[in-house]
Order: sequence, then structure tokens, then C-alpha cells
Amino acid sequence: MTPSSPSDPAATPPTPARSRNMAAIKRRDTKPERAIRSLLHAAGKRYRVDVRLQLENACPRPDIVFTRARVAVFVDGCFWHCCPDHGRQPSVNDGYWGPKLQRNVVRDRAADEALRAAGWTVVRVWEHEAPGKAAERIITVLDTAIFTGEH
Repeated sequence: MTPSSPSDPAATPPTPARSRNMAAIKRRDTKPERAIRSLLHAAGKRYRVDVRLQLENACPRPDIVFTRARVAVFVDGCFWHCCPDHGRQPSVNDGYWGPKLQRNVVRDRAADEALRAAGWTVVRVWEHEAPGKAAERIITVLDTAIFTGEH
């Protein structure tokens, strides 16, 4: 029996109501992402949003992309990306959610590795980080990448 097998009760997908709820969660333009983008824009930084990057062995889709500086920013949700401070394992249907969340983390690390191998700098921001601090960190990385010519 495979983990996604319908006959495995631990791996059953959520109820239809839960599926509708989860489907309503935005993949882009979340409140933390918009706040950070606003601060970056106010600081004169121009970027692209939600761009799929075609790399040799992966196609990551960072939330904020600075193409010239080759900096990719991901604004990760604490639940979906298993934040060490705020992420928590669901108490209901853990056989479904546990592996699903773990696949997100594995995918995140693979995207980081593929981007770095292609010469990109990766910045990961947790949704709980203060937007001002996150924007400062991104700007520091950008200025360093542009100043040193790192790509």
C-alpha cells in the first residue's frame, strides 16, 4: 500500500470542507509578502513577482525576483514550510499532513540548491518576521550582490 493509497486511512486527504478552505489560501500576494514588497519598492528596489525561473534541473517560483542581481526571495508561511519557531504538526490527519509538509521542506531545499548552483542568491523570509527587518535583510543582500558583482 502506497502512502497516497485511498485504502490507507492515515493518508486520506482532508474533508471536502477542509479542501475548500485550504484551496482559498493564497499562493501569492499574501499579507507578509505585500508588506515586504511595499517596503522594497519604497526603498527604490524594483523586482518581479512570482516568476518561474527556468533552470537546468528545476523551475522554482520565488515570490520576489531581482533578475539583474540574481536574487530570489521566498516569503515562507510558518505552517506550510515548517518554521522551527511557529510551525506545528497538525493534530488531525497527521498521516496526510505530515508527509505533505515534509515534501514542501524537501522542495524548498531542492529549489535553494538549484538556484545557488545556477549562480543565484537565495533569501528566505518567514511570515512571522517583521517586514521592516526582512526588507532590510533583502536590501543588504541586494546591495552586496550588485556592489560585488556576485551572481
